Amino acid sequence: MDKSLLLLLITLAVGTTQAQTANIPPATTATTRATPARAASTDPDAIRIVLTPELETTLVTQMPGRIETIAATLGSHVSKGRPVLQMDCAEADARRKMADAELAAAVETLDTKRKLKEMDAAGDMELKLARATADKARGAVALARSQTAYCIVSAPFSGRVAKLYVKPYQGVSAGAPLMDLVSNGPLKLRLNIPSTYLRQIREGSPFEVAVLETGKTYPAKVTAINSRVDAVSQTVEIEGRLQGTPAELLPGMSGVARFPGTP
Repeated sequence: MDKSLLLLLITLAVGTTQAQTANIPPATTATTRATPARAASTDPDAIRIVLTPELETTLVTQMPGRIETIAATLGSHVSKGRPVLQMDCAEADARRKMADAELAAAVETLDTKRKLKEMDAAGDMELKLARATADKARGAVALARSQTAYCIVSAPFSGRVAKLYVKPYQGVSAGAPLMDLVSNGPLKLRLNIPSTYLRQIREGSPFEVAVLETGKTYPAKVTAINSRVDAVSQTVEIEGRLQGTPAELLPGMSGVARFPGTP
């Protein structure tokens, strides 16, 4: 083949390839912008926090038996002193009535012994035994009434139900967990900070909290500082409190803390 013809074919091929390449639109690069809270949560040096309620507890049954009614549901609000669960009290009521009857009989016997003692028809020992029997019966009545009170479980503080462990008509033993209760009000913050931060952080020091679940930042202040530094991690545990009660925040949420004037 003639060299000039071969050179011409190569030139045409290169030109066609460049034209096709020029017609291909440039690829777009997808970019995502993380929220400040999410971006900070991926920082290995970030100070992580956990939101905790002021008060939290697990209510337990103090008597074995069958659950009759549950007056609270998951997430529902309960007021302090409000009954949240009732046990079947038939047996406890029967024991209380028996104790009342035994007390009445013991008191009657004691009164009789006193009258007989006045007529010198009974001795001091008989009177002392009758008095001891009456005192024992009074103790049995107090015990029966306290056991009857166990039939109704009331909320020790105002808050919300975080977890239910039982269902109506379920049989439970003494000490069985019934429900978790968390208090209302401002949430506490628990976090560990580098011990070097103690140079400028005191109780009452302000800081900010970026909560991962909401993507928002909230003001807070230090309320307590542990009296001991962890020698291994060189950190110290502190507690803080959010300013106000944002409705969207719940116990168990997490995020990161930012202190003014720190790296």
